[in-house]
Amino acid sequence: MPVVTISVPATKKGPFVRTRIITLLCLALLATACGDDATEDSLTVYSGRAEELVAPLVARFEEETGIDVDVRYAGSTELAATLVEEGERSPADVFFAQDPASLGTVALSGMLQELPASLLEEVPSRFSDTDGRWVGISGRSRVVVYDTTAISPEELPESEDGFTAPEWRGRVGLAPTNASFLAFVAAKILLDGEDATRSWLEGMVANDAPTFEGNSAIVAAVDEGQVETGLVNHYYLLQRREENADVVAEN
Repeated sequence: MPVVTISVPATKKGPFVRTRIITLLCLALLATACGDDATEDSLTVYSGRAEELVAPLVARFEEETGIDVDVRYAGSTELAATLVEEGERSPADVFFAQDPASLGTVALSGMLQELPASLLEEVPSRFSDTDGRWVGISGRSRVVVYDTTAISPEELPESEDGFTAPEWRGRVGLAPTNASFLAFVAAKILLDGEDATRSWLEGMVANDAPTFEGNSAIVAAVDEGQVETGLVNHYYLLQRREENADVVAEN
């Protein structure tokens, strides 16, 4: 069946953002509930975001509408692959994803339906699909975290492209298998093209960029002096500061 999709990139959300997420989620679910392929009293959601974040939103939607929602939780990449494999047999009505890369995979399969204008108009057009098939409802910044005891801000390159220079050999941490890094690469392809992105990735490999399991590990390594810089999402440093009084890392 056609699937409605929304993207939720961030994990740390203030009250205003939570309210906006609830509003957009309700609009997306209601749009699906009014569709020809959905039943009037139930919906199926594939959620790439954790249950602890999504379940309260779904519960509020069920309370306000009386519509039952069945949620399947897994990683966004896994769910995107499942949707493509299931095709028209999929029971999913809504794909609640963590990153646009997963949405792009499903979009290319032709499974997504166009969202109603009332939903798309809730956010600036640059944060939604050009064909109206998905909409973003929160955001995060991709930043450089660096050790302030080893590097000054003036020493940092103007963009990630500068990290392929010889002087940065072995000094920039990456999490190549992490979903946010994959989303970053997808965005770079969109902005700079496949050739430039491939060249950058090859340059980082040639520059012996140390690899880590995730963003938190990179921030910890920078803060503990194991590596001087790294590419992460902005809020991981904030989490580090909540857990540690003396943090020397900075974004």
